[in-house]
Amino acid sequence: VQLQASGGGLVQAGGSLRLSCAASGRTFSSYAMGWFRQAPGKEREFVAGIRWDGRFTYYTDSVKGRFAISRDNAKNTVYLQMNSLKPEDTAVYYCVAARDKYTDVIVHTDYWGQGTLVTVSS
Repeated sequence: VQLQASGGGLVQAGGSLRLSCAASGRTFSSYAMGWFRQAPGKEREFVAGIRWDGRFTYYTDSVKGRFAISRDNAKNTVYLQMNSLKPEDTAVYYCVAARDKYTDVIVHTDYWGQGTLVTVSS
């Protein structure tokens, strides 16, 4: 499967962005999906995950209450709505997928997208 992330850009602190990730392939609806990010000079970290049917979502503590992950299986797309953005959210955001629908992507991933840059100015 191929993952194409979009929606990154420059935003002021307190602002919002919505990232999208379009996936190729007929089996998207059976994949667990999620987002990771990598800030300059830091290791890549998990951000958010969603099970195949969208009923279970989970987040890293630093984004809880500000970010929301969702998916539209009819459009083969997963989203990350990011609100109340902070300068420390600045990073390249990567869309990920796991073939096992019950997998939590924080534990295992099979596919990575190319990343989209989010820059939050203070």
